[in-house]
Amino acid sequence: MKCHVLILICLIHCNCLLAQVSNFEKEAQTLLQEAIEENQTIGIAAGFSTNGELLWQDAKGLRDAEKSIPFSPSTKTRIASITKPMTAIAILQLYERGQLHLDTPIQTYLTSFPTKKEGNITIRQLLQHTAGIGGYKNVREQENTSYYATIEEAVNIFKDRPLVSTPGQQFNYSTYGYVILGLILEKISGMSYQTYMQANIWDKCEMNNTGVEDSKHQVLEKSRVYHKNSKGKIVAAEQTDLSDRIPGGGVYSTVEDLLKFGDAVISNELIKESTFSEMISNPNLKAEGNGYGMGWYLYGENPNYGNVIGHNGSQTGASTFLMLLPEVKTTIIVLSNTSGAMQAISTITVKLFDIAHNARK
Repeated sequence: MKCHVLILICLIHCNCLLAQVSNFEKEAQTLLQEAIEENQTIGIAAGFSTNGELLWQDAKGLRDAEKSIPFSPSTKTRIASITKPMTAIAILQLYERGQLHLDTPIQTYLTSFPTKKEGNITIRQLLQHTAGIGGYKNVREQENTSYYATIEEAVNIFKDRPLVSTPGQQFNYSTYGYVILGLILEKISGMSYQTYMQANIWDKCEMNNTGVEDSKHQVLEKSRVYHKNSKGKIVAAEQTDLSDRIPGGGVYSTVEDLLKFGDAVISNELIKESTFSEMISNPNLKAEGNGYGMGWYLYGENPNYGNVIGHNGSQTGASTFLMLLPEVKTTIIVLSNTSGAMQAISTITVKLFDIAHNARK
């Protein structure tokens, strides 16, 4: 009799756990399904992990609408500016090794970069978007279709332009600033950007489906690119070339891989805890909106989960968001293959905070 009672108790306990899992999974899946049904994006994938443990990931929609190929958590997708935190981590690894200083003029490491009359530029300023480097000059430059064989060729696009502000005086978001950082990384390490990232970040995190997008080489199981226009219609986008911005937005990845990256950042596997603290300190030069550290937006204190950092990304064929909740050791990632969907992706990302919390219980 006691044995039967014990079995019954165990069954009830297991059923409760299954119901709990089912509830948070259903809630998370509904967010993705609604994004597809409401025509926000063609394909979407998301996931979250805590303490390095994958708690949930899923995908809805299509990676190729023309061939009706489903989107999945392992679909390779443009991640846009989520590349910037990766580049920042790489630069800070060199800083930890004593191979560079954050506050000396960049000409110390990059002699080919012209001195600016507005003042000296430092690596810290490039990381914080306070160096005065401008953005894309026009739509044609933003939607680049030209191929640049090296990062140095990409830097040549803008290196002779005047600065848009005195270095260290104000925040001016600039993907080109991160292109300079990528070239500095190459000069100091003696490796190509891709080789360094592979050896020092992607392999360390076991990110097996992450790499530099190269228009000259096809990547298997990679999503096509789509765009939601001003009328709300989603159309196949013209393929752009990201070789002009690799360290600032030229990488593809997956939900699975980016969860591993976020977990590694939180657990100080890539840089020391002291360096992490320096990375997310606020220089207080951003006049409006959320602060910005070195490669990360600083979203402040959430009343339930503590400090929040992260980065979003938006470019042709991509609306993306990576959020880290370091105090509760949680990583949240949402990727889509559709530009013009940033509002929907942001909303989903924030809603996953509570769902991830419920999954931890």
